[in-house]
Amino acid sequence: LCLCLAGVLLAPGCRGAQGRFAYKLLHDLFANYSSALRPVEDTDRALNVTLQVTLSQIIDMDERNQVLTSYLWVRQAWLDAHLTWDKDDYDGIDSIRIPSSLVWRPDIILYNNADEHFGGSMETNVVLRSDGHIMWDSPAITKSSCKVDVSYFPFDGQRCRLTFGSWTYNGNQIDLRNRLDSGDLTDFVENVEWEVLGMPATRNVITYGCCSEPYPDVTFTLLLRRRASFYIFNLLLPCILVSFLAPLGFYLPADSGEKVSLGVTVLLALTVFQLLVAESMPPSESVPLIGEPRGAGASLGTGGAVPVPGGRAVMWGGGEDPLPGGRAVMWGGVGTAAGGCPWDHCLCHHDALLRNVGYIAGCFRRHRAHQRRTGEWKRVAKVMDRFFMWVFFLMVFLMSVLVLGNAA
Repeated sequence: LCLCLAGVLLAPGCRGAQGRFAYKLLHDLFANYSSALRPVEDTDRALNVTLQVTLSQIIDMDERNQVLTSYLWVRQAWLDAHLTWDKDDYDGIDSIRIPSSLVWRPDIILYNNADEHFGGSMETNVVLRSDGHIMWDSPAITKSSCKVDVSYFPFDGQRCRLTFGSWTYNGNQIDLRNRLDSGDLTDFVENVEWEVLGMPATRNVITYGCCSEPYPDVTFTLLLRRRASFYIFNLLLPCILVSFLAPLGFYLPADSGEKVSLGVTVLLALTVFQLLVAESMPPSESVPLIGEPRGAGASLGTGGAVPVPGGRAVMWGGGEDPLPGGRAVMWGGVGTAAGGCPWDHCLCHHDALLRNVGYIAGCFRRHRAHQRRTGEWKRVAKVMDRFFMWVFFLMVFLMSVLVLGNAA
């Protein structure tokens, strides 16, 4: 008597007997079997196919191209009416594992596939039971299209759908249903960038424009939330520190010469951070709300400089002062004119001296008028700087409240 318990050989020849019965069973099952036809006794009835997806890993989320790459375990189960046997006739064999290419398989594919090669599941074995039930577990690396909304970046969440369905069989031929109400996340490997909140599954029956028959599908919605710690320390905090330099431009005097330089430096720094964000974002109209305060702050922070009208500077000191006519007056000394007349005894230069004194007095008056105009423009610049400073703080406050409110 040959006894086997839990796969352990207890008597000589047991393994050989099992092998001979398994070979005979395989030969008898596929002697007149065709994997090309749907395995049902009544061709008017639909074949029930159950689908279950296990998410193993999120390989990549390409926000720019809106493609999600994931590693899945796909389990399909159905009843093959042509592959049944009495296990007592084959030494109690209740199940066998055979190549999946030998049996009929439903053509379940990922509808929103974004892979250019359109690769399917691996050719793994199927588990065939004596009552005709077939279970096919196959791993697959899928690339699916996912609509990405980056309005709340980096505090955003995404909803990526994985829609599975038959490509050629309609609902009257294959009744596709989800085995569980959600995808299996027990073996999920944590992702460093995304946190998985859930994976609910829904069954949909859709009638497409090409055909009048309904086509069922099972859609798994992957709920993702971005882990924002990396972006907070490497993007937001440096950007906030640079933004703190923008209000300093409102306190610099208008004639300091560094007001415009500071504004341009802050603008260039914020532009660099904006480009870093734009490199990974899709080219769409949905602009991240976090970029709006930076844009408003940069535009206001660089627009606070008010020009001061310039004028000719008059430098006063000892020595010679240029006078009209190419002559010079020596202060504090005695000289002679071109005609040889002593200046302390001759009045021939009286008119020239009057003109020179009038010229000097006019320079003083123009200089004082220029100083008054400069002071007035400085006061105007100071008022405008304070006005733009309060507008800056108000815009940053409103934008921050908007971003935080929408993110919450």
